[in-house]
Amino acid sequence: MEEVLLLGLKDREGYTSFWNDCISSGLRGCILTELGFRGRVELEKTGARRKAISNRKVMLLDDTATGDVLLDEALRHIKETQPQETVQSWIEYLSGECWNPLKLKYQLRNVRERLAKNLVDKGICSTEKQNFFLFDMTTHPLNDNVHKMKLIKRLQDSVLSRWPNDPRRMDRRILALIYLAHASDVLENAFTSLSDEDYEVAMKHVRELLDLDPDQESSKYDPKMETMWAVVSAFNK
Repeated sequence: MEEVLLLGLKDREGYTSFWNDCISSGLRGCILTELGFRGRVELEKTGARRKAISNRKVMLLDDTATGDVLLDEALRHIKETQPQETVQSWIEYLSGECWNPLKLKYQLRNVRERLAKNLVDKGICSTEKQNFFLFDMTTHPLNDNVHKMKLIKRLQDSVLSRWPNDPRRMDRRILALIYLAHASDVLENAFTSLSDEDYEVAMKHVRELLDLDPDQESSKYDPKMETMWAVVSAFNK
């Protein structure tokens, strides 16, 4: 979640692009993926008749607190909800982008601001106030460039020098980061420093990942990654 936001934050200005309307739902996808990776939620089991991953409900596996306020808040909502909902529905509910007024209570508020505060606590960003004509806005300019450069280098290497040809050999977190950064419309920010040639190769490999079928891929990986593939499927629609 923090890495996706860090990719989206402008280094000097300390805020995400005003034109980016994807990062809100993208960050909710990150939350669900992280809960899956940590073994807190899973997708409902399928019987002999396989069910499309996008139609499988999110089931609570373990309600032990993670220690992360946003993750625990989402986990609490999932625990309290009957009947269970799909990943697509949860992305909408947690973003507050649903038409059902009864579901508005599930909206996670100030997600960007709370994640930015984590980055400030780690010394990666600072906090400033900026005046935008009609209103004041809290911004979080980059404090420690090293952390962001390492993140960008990791992403670039994963689709260039360390590209494995078989996505199953990729680290699950870097794979998730590529998908979720793309869904949040911030992946391009990691490739701006590349030469034209490297950029072309990097985007070719990213497109190969985006063209994979989440339904087919989910059965090839650790079950903890099923939630991630359901998130990918939701953003593919």
